[in-house]
Amino acid sequence: MAKYAYQTEVGQLLKLMTHSLYSNREIFLRELISNASDALDKFNYLHLTDEKFKKEDWKPQINIKLDEEDNSIAISDNGIGMNEQDLIENLGTIAKSGTKAFLEELEKQKDGKVDSNLIGQFGVGFYSVFMVSDAVEVISKKAGEDKAYKFKSDGTGEFEVSEVIKDEHGTVVYIKLKEDAKEFLDPIRVKEIVKRYSNHIPYEIYINYKEKTKDEDGNEKVENKRELANEATALWTLPKSEISDEEYKEFYKTNWHDMEDPLTWVHTSAEGSLEYKTLFFIPKVAPADIFRADFQPGVKLYIKRVFITDKEKELLPLYLRFVRGIIDSEDLPLNVSREILQENRILANIKQASVKKILGAIKKLKEEDFNIFVEQYNKLIKEGIYTDHLNKETLLEIVRYKSSAVEGLTSLDDYIKREEGKEERKKEIYYIIGDDEKVLRNSPLLEAYKKNDLEVLIMDDKEIDEIVTPAIGEYKEWKLVDVSMVEPPSVQENKEELEELTKEYENLIKVIKDTLGDKVKDVKITTRLEESPSCVVPDSSDPMVSMRHLFVQMGQKEPELPLILELNGKHELIKKLKDSTDLDLIKDSAWVLLDSAKLAEGLEPTDKVEFSKRVAKLLEKAV
Repeated sequence: MAKYAYQTEVGQLLKLMTHSLYSNREIFLRELISNASDALDKFNYLHLTDEKFKKEDWKPQINIKLDEEDNSIAISDNGIGMNEQDLIENLGTIAKSGTKAFLEELEKQKDGKVDSNLIGQFGVGFYSVFMVSDAVEVISKKAGEDKAYKFKSDGTGEFEVSEVIKDEHGTVVYIKLKEDAKEFLDPIRVKEIVKRYSNHIPYEIYINYKEKTKDEDGNEKVENKRELANEATALWTLPKSEISDEEYKEFYKTNWHDMEDPLTWVHTSAEGSLEYKTLFFIPKVAPADIFRADFQPGVKLYIKRVFITDKEKELLPLYLRFVRGIIDSEDLPLNVSREILQENRILANIKQASVKKILGAIKKLKEEDFNIFVEQYNKLIKEGIYTDHLNKETLLEIVRYKSSAVEGLTSLDDYIKREEGKEERKKEIYYIIGDDEKVLRNSPLLEAYKKNDLEVLIMDDKEIDEIVTPAIGEYKEWKLVDVSMVEPPSVQENKEELEELTKEYENLIKVIKDTLGDKVKDVKITTRLEESPSCVVPDSSDPMVSMRHLFVQMGQKEPELPLILELNGKHELIKKLKDSTDLDLIKDSAWVLLDSAKLAEGLEPTDKVEFSKRVAKLLEKAV
């Protein structure tokens, strides 16, 4: 027997499990049945494809044994089983960040209760046994191996693993129940839980218990009872007409460890040149690891109802990694390799058809559900716009943006409807990109657009918008235009006025250019500004501007952009500087005009200390 200390985060988790208040304690049974089903899935595949196991007389099943005298419940399966290393890795440590993320989320809970939804969502379902138990033993033997092992824990800082004897491969989870958890010894209660959560686990689940009765003479006798508790049918293989909404919801919750109902689901049965069934769900809350490189895929691949894998990340496009579901093909060979999967034309066709079905279901969501979807997944839809050229138009119909004209979010179609009726309106969709919504809404670059009642999309998710939006090009013949890269239409139409102002300010521009040197690419007079004295814009002709998104894609620091300082020739401050003979005043003002314009765009001033000093110096002269 060997003793091990729990990984730090697991220890913290167990402490919470044993000392906190819980809602829906019954989900421990759902989690353990789901684990047992996964183990049966994995051995089922070996039984059909591996010569070593093909001859075994094997009937997959899950057994729940209720022992009132012993105050215990045991969940057993004859699946693939675990060896010593598996027990340590799966039950004593968590290699992924799941536990840490779970604990961080728990810290946000204000009422002292642990949301049982989080238990499954963060991949820590096994530990839910400590909600109902004083001690847990897991006895397991891995298929094809000679030795069996027992994991033992009371939910404190250590666990034990020892060698034991077990005849058959598979796993038994033995739970010594707490005094306040005796409800789980009632066969009626347990059967109701299995029906609710695990009715469509595709393996038979039996409840085993002892029933006390009396014979004809009034003597007490004990009978061993064994009852089938579920229908044991693969839900996705049934006709849609035979499945209730509640059955869909519970199937989703059981298989993907979620307490929330899904936003929607798509169930497809295809026959003809390709024969397959798919069942996809869209979670109401985005999976916790959705933006991690080591995210766990949510789609399971079956072939002729035999589980093949739940590790393949490209059964759907990566931007749909939030989707949970099942693909079951009749046409693929059971022993298909991972390499063949990635290049298989059958799977590629299923994938393409599935994407269209999923996107179609998203478009049909009720307004309330659609708003939830956008809140959770808008960034991934943008990712899809950039990567999925086949479905780009549909994704552009789904994506939503903030706007200078309306509250909340808007679609590109609604933007066009609002703007196309305006007189002499160019077919252009204006947008501005940055990190901070407040900064963007108050950017001097928007002043001319506001004055001329032109709507601008506020794109404050810079990391992805800066890559995706320029790649869109145009939507329904409307060109997408970055307001920082072009002059507003009103400026473009008044070139004569601009030429006159430029000539008028020629001397001031020269002094400011000489003062700022290589800190700016150029200094110009503009008529784009209404209230602000200055603004900065990138030089759209500089190759570094068009290449900056490539640096972001490669994970490198974005290069400093060559900026043009534009001055508002109608602003009183600029007029006074033009007429001033105080060269020091003009030079200090030049730096302040540059740095304040940079601040207005969310950029850092050239030198914070010097900026502060110059502002104080100018105030001193003004007072």
